[in-house]
Amino acid sequence: MSEAPSTAPVCYRHPSRKTLLSCSRCDRPICTSCMNDAVVGHQCPECVKEGRRSQRSARTAFGGSRAGQLGYVTTAIIAVNSLVMIASAVLGGPRAIIGGGGGGFGSLLGSGTPLTDFGAVLGHAIYGGEIHGVAEGEWYRLVTAMFLHYGVVHLLLNMMLVAQVGRYLEAQLGPMRFAALYLLGGLGGNVAAYVFQPANQASAGASTATFGLVVGAIVINRRLVKDNSAFTSLLIMNLIYTFFIPNISIAGHLGGLVAGGATAVVLAYSHQPHRSIKQAAGCAVILALIVAAAIARTASLLS
Repeated sequence: MSEAPSTAPVCYRHPSRKTLLSCSRCDRPICTSCMNDAVVGHQCPECVKEGRRSQRSARTAFGGSRAGQLGYVTTAIIAVNSLVMIASAVLGGPRAIIGGGGGGFGSLLGSGTPLTDFGAVLGHAIYGGEIHGVAEGEWYRLVTAMFLHYGVVHLLLNMMLVAQVGRYLEAQLGPMRFAALYLLGGLGGNVAAYVFQPANQASAGASTATFGLVVGAIVINRRLVKDNSAFTSLLIMNLIYTFFIPNISIAGHLGGLVAGGATAVVLAYSHQPHRSIKQAAGCAVILALIVAAAIARTASLLS
């Protein structure tokens, strides 16, 4: 007598292997080599992959990535500013580090260097027998100025603020949103300096961006219903030295404060649905207004 053919199911990925196991999601038979432990039963490799694709990553209260807790952007900002300071010192000599600038901090500031001459905010002036400035098409100055400093004291004051406030904000907003806040604050402050300062007055420093960070932290904490006393005190202290220490760019600091505050409001108060789109659109509007102000100033200087 011949044997009846076996009706035991076989693994859908390994047809030669009989099995009594099945995927708890798709119900396909799977062998012990293919099964993956799940909360209930086992799952096949394809269902595991599909589950990973559909699983939403953890987000902050403002829609940002939890990777911001690692502080990569804050660290990168400090690193870039420090490397630029080193390059400036190499080009400008020892007095570019300390004791060459005078200004509002006595003899503690460093002097200008070829790098600060190249990248500081400057409207329209003659340098080395040639006309330079944003109005002459050197638009990059509105960005590079936020990474340049007049000496190591100037650098340390700003990087201390970035380290203190930046790590907190990056953890709350996520890397991309935090970077947008920093850059829009810095750009807004530099454009304000370009618009309101004399055309031949140069200025540089991350203060434009750090003012945006401090007011941004106040906005974020208000949205989260957290205590703001520390950040408010920090803002007041920085406003005091802005107005009472000579040779500080008042326009740059206040411009960074306004641009950073507006950006923080957009990031903090955009709600679902489509929160990310609303945040991106709001930041784009702020950027457009900043660029429009720079274009208007350029037209007035060249007219």
